[in-house]
Amino acid sequence: MKAVVFTEFGPPSVLHLADVEPPSPGDGQVLVSIHAVGVNPYDHKVRSGMMGGKLPARTGLEAAGVVTALGKGVDDVAVGDGVFGAGAGLAAEFGVLTTYAVMPEGLSFVEAAELPVSVETATRTLDLLGVGSGTSLLINGASGAVGSAAVQLAVARGASVIGTASEARQDYVRSLGAVPVPYGDGLAERVRSVAGGGVDAALDTAGHDALPDLIELTGSTNRVVTIADYAGAEALGVRFSSGMGDERRAEAIREVGALIASGKYVVPEPRTFPLAAIAEAHELLETGHTGAKLVLVVK
Repeated sequence: MKAVVFTEFGPPSVLHLADVEPPSPGDGQVLVSIHAVGVNPYDHKVRSGMMGGKLPARTGLEAAGVVTALGKGVDDVAVGDGVFGAGAGLAAEFGVLTTYAVMPEGLSFVEAAELPVSVETATRTLDLLGVGSGTSLLINGASGAVGSAAVQLAVARGASVIGTASEARQDYVRSLGAVPVPYGDGLAERVRSVAGGGVDAALDTAGHDALPDLIELTGSTNRVVTIADYAGAEALGVRFSSGMGDERRAEAIREVGALIASGKYVVPEPRTFPLAAIAEAHELLETGHTGAKLVLVVK
């Protein structure tokens, strides 16, 4: 089968298609004929060598496709079912999903492929912050993939949400159910003006040195979580969530289907590339100005 591989760390140009042996599903896993693959910031961090690791290596953390084989103990899906989920090395014609769920009704494979990482990350961080009914929440980077997921999931929990976004993206953030504010200098004052004071919790999905403002607005480092500013988190004592170990919320992708069906979660329109153009997608990803989730179309 064809898969995207890289034999050295470096720029997007190190990514290329190669023939590899098809994988087999392990216990509790499913083998999928992949139709679409999401592209995430973690992908370019691994490819560039920031995360270390062994070579040659593969890329792709989330995908959607059709089940072709079942691992031992799998009885909640069948061969031929459309599924979406997470795994490793999924930028390929076939891949193994270690976490999966049946495709939400009415979604295309491309739309489903953009959900697993953002929904799991948003659910995990909202849980860490204890976001629920009546919580006032500030999300820094509310128009991005994780930010927009977090807005919708928080609103569905009954939270009131304020989200930072560029001027061009504020209408989009408002459509998700959040009150938009511009990011940058003076953020704390702008948030207070719309919140009537501080907020109960803050989630940083974008970085840009926002943590001091988020700490000021919540009154505590314990009420702030970041997924985008590791150095700032270390320096200021804020929790950085990487999704490793017990933090993961694998069940989140199963739960989002009901929200989609009820109209409480809208899947944003992704920007697509053919699998062979993955280097181009990574180049755009590294600019930080994608304007939409990037998805590779395999078939």
